[in-house]
Amino acid sequence: MTDNIKTNEVAEQTSFNMEKYRFKETPHGVRIFINVLKYVILVVACLMVLVPLVVVLLGSLKSHQDFLKSGAFELPKVVELENFKTAFIQGNVMRGFINTAIILVFSCAGTITGTMTAFVVQRFTMVFTKLIKNVFLIAALLPNISMQVTVFQVVHALGLYDTLAAPIILYIGTDIVSIYIFIQFLNNISVSLDESAILDGCSYPRVYWSIILPMLRPAIATVLVIKFVSIYNDFYMPSDGLQVVSTALYKFIGPYGSQWEIIFAGVIICIIPTLVIFLSMQKFIYSNLVSGSVKE
Repeated sequence: MTDNIKTNEVAEQTSFNMEKYRFKETPHGVRIFINVLKYVILVVACLMVLVPLVVVLLGSLKSHQDFLKSGAFELPKVVELENFKTAFIQGNVMRGFINTAIILVFSCAGTITGTMTAFVVQRFTMVFTKLIKNVFLIAALLPNISMQVTVFQVVHALGLYDTLAAPIILYIGTDIVSIYIFIQFLNNISVSLDESAILDGCSYPRVYWSIILPMLRPAIATVLVIKFVSIYNDFYMPSDGLQVVSTALYKFIGPYGSQWEIIFAGVIICIIPTLVIFLSMQKFIYSNLVSGSVKE
């Protein structure tokens, strides 16, 4: 009987404490306002992205006279597909695509070095790994623009100026952001997988190639998209025979400085590869990081 009384008293005290520290429910009107504000922000953000694209698309389909006389959001009276032909052929966009593709293939292949570096830095806690992390952190604090003069001097001293080898060498190595992305993904991969493989007789290189690298596919896809956009928009190789997509598009400002419909057509042509790459790889970016792995 005494035990029952004590149990009831403890239960009453517990319920009292729960009532004391229970969070107050947000008023209904405030919740509605917050939801409406979220959707307004999303709509405004979408319009900020889509409105310039719509203006460029509509402008690329207009003739020169129609472009000068019509408004930015007016539909073209006659669809002028000749703008795309002029931008592609006379602007030598195809040469820019080929040179950009060559640089991208070699540079993106170098992403594998970033996974190796992240694997060593994250899995092995030794003195030199901590030193490498600190060096990476210091390098990440340096703005890229401040190193452009030094990079140019090095490239010129090596005799690589005005060659495709210069941007390939600059991009083939990994960057700090990529390493930190891989480290973050590795933090979610259980060390038990490595230990189980080692107990089964696997070496560390085998653990990397057979376990770690396949599980890093979402991270690799993310890094490839980031690197692709960065390289695709970079402004190297100004020579006519070595121009990339960005410099080919910039040249429309010269010969077609007053023909904005052709410039807009060139912008649409250059946007298509980036859009296709992102749409084809987004399922890897948003997929589960380590589905099916062992949890500690």
